[in-house]
Amino acid sequence: MESETSIPDVMATTSDHACAGSTVRLEVFDDQQWADHVAQRWTSYVHDHPTARVCLPTGDTLRPVYTRCAPVIDLSTTTVFLLDEFDLPKGSPARCDSMLDRDLLGSLTEPPGNFHRLDVNTTDPEEECARFDALIRDGGLNLTLLGLGRNGHLGLNEPGTTRDSPTRAVDLAPTTKSAVRRYDPGATAVCGMTLGLSGILASDEIWLLVTGSHKAATLERMMNGPVGSGLPASYLRNHPNTTVFADRSAAARL
Repeated sequence: MESETSIPDVMATTSDHACAGSTVRLEVFDDQQWADHVAQRWTSYVHDHPTARVCLPTGDTLRPVYTRCAPVIDLSTTTVFLLDEFDLPKGSPARCDSMLDRDLLGSLTEPPGNFHRLDVNTTDPEEECARFDALIRDGGLNLTLLGLGRNGHLGLNEPGTTRDSPTRAVDLAPTTKSAVRRYDPGATAVCGMTLGLSGILASDEIWLLVTGSHKAATLERMMNGPVGSGLPASYLRNHPNTTVFADRSAAARL
């Protein structure tokens, strides 16, 4: 479906941000226009690449994008991978699969052609993570969307994660546990499963979506600080095709 029918065109400030020998494309939009722009871009991408294999995150940053896309985007021939999942009971509103269904999948005219998620309730986490990695390697990822954690995490790849990390079960940082409780005050998540940085960085294209003044310091470190495990998002600067879509509040320090 054509995105232009219901998502308005908006103008961006763009730049190629030189970072330690690599280039990350930065696009900055007014706070009120940011979600419209990203929704338009993603809907157009899927229209042009209907059989793409995409990896999707969840959370507050993505919610306005997904809700704008849901009435117009056609994922019926797209393969969708869910980036991560928390160790919460099925049906918890803080689970990533619940959020993606609430914000996007449940409002689509047709479901995705294929949908893959990590089963956190498995009795064999290592086997489950290996299964997920194998599914991704068998065809690769064409596009990965990511949010930026306040501590610089990508998915549940918390500080201390190296760039070669596989899909795996992980312990959650305190800031991530607090974030989970925003979606379900009674939720107690201590661990989860996540696509590893090795899988993320193997994606053909990566979009990092960042909004809000509370992310400005982290985005500045990601773009201009040292690359390393202390801030996992900094590894995106070594990726050949990464675009950061930021609102002006998040880009205030750049």
